[in-house]
Amino acid sequence: MPAQAPIAPAAASVLGGQRGKGMPYEIVGSEVWDVPDPVSGRGYQVFVAVPHSYADNPERRYPVLYATDADYAFPLIRQIGRRLNLDDQQIDDFILVGLSYAAGETGASSRRRDYTPTPNGPKSAPPDAVHGKASAYSAYLRDQVLPFVAQHYRTDEGRRLFLGHSYGSLLGTQILLTEPTMFSGYILGSPSYWYDHHAMEGMESAYAADHRDLPARVYMYIGQYEETRPGDPRYAKEQNMVSDARRMEKRLRQRNYPSLRVDLEVLDDEDHLSIAPRGFTLGLKHLLAAKTR
Repeated sequence: MPAQAPIAPAAASVLGGQRGKGMPYEIVGSEVWDVPDPVSGRGYQVFVAVPHSYADNPERRYPVLYATDADYAFPLIRQIGRRLNLDDQQIDDFILVGLSYAAGETGASSRRRDYTPTPNGPKSAPPDAVHGKASAYSAYLRDQVLPFVAQHYRTDEGRRLFLGHSYGSLLGTQILLTEPTMFSGYILGSPSYWYDHHAMEGMESAYAADHRDLPARVYMYIGQYEETRPGDPRYAKEQNMVSDARRMEKRLRQRNYPSLRVDLEVLDDEDHLSIAPRGFTLGLKHLLAAKTR
């Protein structure tokens, strides 16, 4: 009697759980697409998750949230978004798009290059590190990623949102101050406004010199401990990021842009590494609050 072939693990599903037999864990309902950058020649991927209601509502269009640092942020935001609506509808259903690092690169090297505004990186970076290609990466998002997602999914292009943390929010701020209508809302977490002697403040001044409006909703979060306080180990050792975020919020408010809504929260008992899950949750509530609430 011939030996039986091993049974292949079933695909992961909401009803059937994970595949088992040592196979990698999957995020059920997610998809991965290769969306390379034809200008730089780099390979990138986008991770996409649609809400449960997507299949049963073929005429419905959904807000779409683009998140940087997808290796970390994508699975976290996916689960936060689902849990917020377990008991009642706190936020609108949305399509989540995770923006990957460049293929074959570490996250650190990819984000240093793609998320920063100038080539003048910090002294702590490796000597061969490349910085300052955020404009090129933003063009890749605008010309390749956004059209790809809009073509393949039922997105509400009037509710296109951005989420970034640390260097990712530096990228988001640059987009806000150069091509603000790429996104209608921005979640900017623990922004690294110290970068290159506060270069982003110069970009803010340049935008204000030529514009009388900034059409966007902006939610910023920062942790209480992202500020220096000598002698207290809970606080940052170098950068005063709380002061930087407050100063940027003040600058934007003082411009009196009629279409800008900006909110900043300093979250207690949080530092640069602990704050993201809480900040993501509050950001989703700010930009995607269900209309029924």
